[in-house]
Amino acid sequence: MTTIRCIAVDDEPLSLKIIEKYVADLPQLDLLATCSNAFEAMDALRRLPVDLMFLDINMPKLSGISLLKALDKQPLVIFTTAYPEFAVEGFELEAVDYLLKPFSQERFIKAVNRAADRLVTPGISATEGPNFLMAKVDKKLFKIDFQDIIYLEAYGDYVKIFLKDKMLLTKERLSAVEQQLPPKLFFRIHRSYVIALSAIEFIEGNLVKIGKERLPISENLKEGLMEKLSRQR
Repeated sequence: MTTIRCIAVDDEPLSLKIIEKYVADLPQLDLLATCSNAFEAMDALRRLPVDLMFLDINMPKLSGISLLKALDKQPLVIFTTAYPEFAVEGFELEAVDYLLKPFSQERFIKAVNRAADRLVTPGISATEGPNFLMAKVDKKLFKIDFQDIIYLEAYGDYVKIFLKDKMLLTKERLSAVEQQLPPKLFFRIHRSYVIALSAIEFIEGNLVKIGKERLPISENLKEGLMEKLSRQR
């Protein structure tokens, strides 16, 4: 078993104790240090051979995101925070995962397993299969590249496909169109909406900003969305 050398960074002592407890139950983890702010973390990273950092975001003086941006050489990072609005920016920094406090031990273990997979097979991010869908619009069959899709909206027995520069209306059920979409790139946030993960500008409460629209996120689908975003690299 490969040992993962890690540090935990959080300005809340209770949060650090929880991470210490969870780490102690996983023999593959070796906790080298705990840090109460970003400056202690920078010192630890200079001195220690760190593979993985559990990093809080909202810390005084220097945030976790600012810390990560300041590093020339970054370890793998699992963000731990009570603020979901930072999720998109965190994932843009190629975080392994994004744990929303209070997180369970089961969810913590899942994040660690992702980090272990990344260490074994770094840089894997390929999307297999076709990179387009076919949709019938006004008696014409359109080839639509996935990268051009922003989101899809159910419209009775039709689906509105919103692209970067226009909207297409196809006579299909949303569930049927969704089956043609790669789950790595798209996610159903509501019974009426499927979104392109790359088109997300920000998430605020139960709304996601995409283009000029703020689309609703169903409460029972929000956790799945956050988990899906955590897998983006």
